Amino acid sequence: MLRLFPCRQTMPFLALDTSTEYLSLAVTTPDDIVGRCWHIEQKHAEQTLPRLAELLNDCQLTMQDIEGIAFGNGPGSFTGLRIGCGIVQGLAFACDLPVIGISTLEALAQGCGANRVLACLDARMNQVYAAAYERTDAGWHEVIPATVCDPHALPLPPGDDWTGVGSGFAAYGTILAEHLSGKLIATEADRIPQAADMLALALPRFAAGLGRPAQEAELVYLRDKVALKTSERAKP
Repeated sequence: MLRLFPCRQTMPFLALDTSTEYLSLAVTTPDDIVGRCWHIEQKHAEQTLPRLAELLNDCQLTMQDIEGIAFGNGPGSFTGLRIGCGIVQGLAFACDLPVIGISTLEALAQGCGANRVLACLDARMNQVYAAAYERTDAGWHEVIPATVCDPHALPLPPGDDWTGVGSGFAAYGTILAEHLSGKLIATEADRIPQAADMLALALPRFAAGLGRPAQEAELVYLRDKVALKTSERAKP
């Protein structure tokens, strides 16, 4: 899947996201942000670097041309996030590049055309990762900070003109619809975090000198416990 995003950027920057069962990559060219996305389930470790080499080759670039790397730093799949962060650190160390972590929830908001977005990802274990954002002239304002909670305990945003986006609405649509009754004007349950949207968020941050050394790349998990015990999975 290939997407082009209007952009004027002379120096190439790279972004990748491995927080879901999709692999998403993006790179800037002089005219566009070129983004690609593949459904690869749990094969991020095997497919990220080959897919990246393919994208760079198609854009007539190499890693030596890249000026910085943005990456989805969570929340999301624990294993996927660790793999992505490790790859980013390896590339950044090898090429002496700055890195910037971008919230997967903010990326969901960035990819949506609405001005007030309730971003919600399936966190498994009958929970969701969620945050609420409002678009301003200066960028996205965080109305509800990122949290992990049961769908029926999701903090309620102010007002009644929110667009719900993300896999949380696919997994727990009925519960969320009842809990958020009167708050939502639309939902986009199939939207996923995209590297191209992360790159759009990261470019002004790179320009402002906010890039960090590779060893300072950090992930956002929101909870320490990432898996249910067998006995817990058996409970109704």
